[in-house]
Amino acid sequence: MGQQEKVATSLAGAVSEGISASLAPVDAELERRYPGDPGTRQPVHTVYIPGEQFDADSIRTWGDKALAMLDEHAPDAASFAAVLGLGDDLAEAVHSRVRAKLEREPVEDLRIDFEDGYKGADEDQDAARAARLVAEAYKNGTAAPYMGIRMKCMEEPVRDRGIRTLDIFLSGLMEAGGLPDGLVLTLPKVTYPEQVTAMVRLLEAFEKAHGLEAGRLGFEIQIETSQSILAADGTAAVARMIDAAEGRATGLHYGTFDYSACLGVSAAYQASDHPAADYAKAVMQVAAAGTGVRVSDGSTNVLPVGTTAKVHDAWRLHYGLTRRALARAYYQGWDMHPGHIPTRYAAVFAFYREGFESAAARLAAYAGHHEGGDVADEPATAKALAGYLLRGLDCGALDTGEVTRITGLTLARLQGFAGPRRGDLTAQER
Repeated sequence: MGQQEKVATSLAGAVSEGISASLAPVDAELERRYPGDPGTRQPVHTVYIPGEQFDADSIRTWGDKALAMLDEHAPDAASFAAVLGLGDDLAEAVHSRVRAKLEREPVEDLRIDFEDGYKGADEDQDAARAARLVAEAYKNGTAAPYMGIRMKCMEEPVRDRGIRTLDIFLSGLMEAGGLPDGLVLTLPKVTYPEQVTAMVRLLEAFEKAHGLEAGRLGFEIQIETSQSILAADGTAAVARMIDAAEGRATGLHYGTFDYSACLGVSAAYQASDHPAADYAKAVMQVAAAGTGVRVSDGSTNVLPVGTTAKVHDAWRLHYGLTRRALARAYYQGWDMHPGHIPTRYAAVFAFYREGFESAAARLAAYAGHHEGGDVADEPATAKALAGYLLRGLDCGALDTGEVTRITGLTLARLQGFAGPRRGDLTAQER
């Protein structure tokens, strides 16, 4: 090799060192506040079942009811596709995968509800029973990937009751063998960051009482009030709530109906595609970006019940709202009825199957530094492409074999493209 040409510089090394020293606090702050997505599976939905109604067969019951509705109102791929407007190229793949999902894993995330939906007469006993059933489900393999409770909020009238229910539930899990990996807790109706701080102190106390690792317990924050979006001083309160969680916040869940009512939206127009909902979720999304906190859309209260015509109308509405949310990067939502499950999975599966070949080919081109493609992708886009494919794999919309065939990437390499967090460099950037 020939001798390299000497390049000219004007600044002493001390200049760079001084700048690095001055930015060291900023570097640490970026790492703390914006570590990036945790890289774990995000469920496509959350199902809420009132605490007094939850039993050992609840998950299977939801799946069986959803299958029965498919058999009654859309018994084959063609009829299901006709209802939802799916093309012939998607009809069979979506229908077969929906049925398989309902048989294998009908619920991805279950929250036993002790808040608005709870109508029981003995909350102590219902919370203890919930803990026992959740522990048993994880032991015998019938649990959803994620399970937990929604407690009452931190407002004064119900605060003590909510704390007691959470204590009973967590203590019951500990007595039954410990906290399951898929445990999720939801704190509703958060208005002030101080309420989030109170939840942190509560979980810290429980961890200390049982000798658990600090930070073992995380929780979701439910956004159901206008004050949680815009504080009295004009700041984005939801961003301060994430900070107040001290790294324990796992998600922000939009509460469609409480939030809409808080703004005075008439009942007939309380929906997840209302402009007020779009604004709230956009603020949530920006506040959570890069923090590792996931954002979830809300639900529809239009239930698929009654005549086949009414069921089809409700299915089309739910399918459309779910597809709309996915396009806006809200990869999770709530489902309130077993009849919502078929269209939840149909929308999710169609979303990933429609785009996976293009996404896989773009990632393959990027990974191989191929020329000639019609899109010039960069590392951030490669990360998004890989994340899209992994979410499709997680929920069952895609198979590992077909993704590997087009991308030429092993699952580990695919995760490598999707997973670098702040401070990490992909092999392509080194």
